[in-house]
Amino acid sequence: METALNLIKSKNFAKSALFDILALAFVYFIPAIAHFFSFPLYYADPMRIVLILCIAHTSKSNSFIIALTLPVFSFIIASHPSMYKSLLIASELMLNIYLFYVISLKLKNVFGAMLASIVLSKIFYYAAKYVFISGGLIDGSLVTTPVLIQAAAALVFSIYAYLILRNRTE
Repeated sequence: METALNLIKSKNFAKSALFDILALAFVYFIPAIAHFFSFPLYYADPMRIVLILCIAHTSKSNSFIIALTLPVFSFIIASHPSMYKSLLIASELMLNIYLFYVISLKLKNVFGAMLASIVLSKIFYYAAKYVFISGGLIDGSLVTTPVLIQAAAALVFSIYAYLILRNRTE
């Protein structure tokens, strides 16, 4: 029995480790991919894509690790986004995970929980970004990705989460 549990744990660890390596590689190559396609890739919210995939296919703890490390890793390797914006993004993504799990326990609806967690974490992000802009910590406009694109992405991410997680019991 103990051997079977160790095998399951090692398979989950290997799956999470592989996912994390692929996620970091994806973030590492985002600038090159965006340049290749001549498309503002940030419109697609690539870090949230990775986060949703992580929530759907790995563990809650691994999702928190990814949420914290992706923006920091991006800042370290590309100096983009800025340090303060990286902290904002990491906070937003971690809040997204936390809210998803809290809301899904109460709501018992993966689609609704994911959509609500994305919307609420976005509200937090924009409120915090406003404070950072007002304080001179970051520059630029408050909203850089059109709201309709963000809403469409939130719907797609929520549908994906629903399709993958609807039968999972945790």
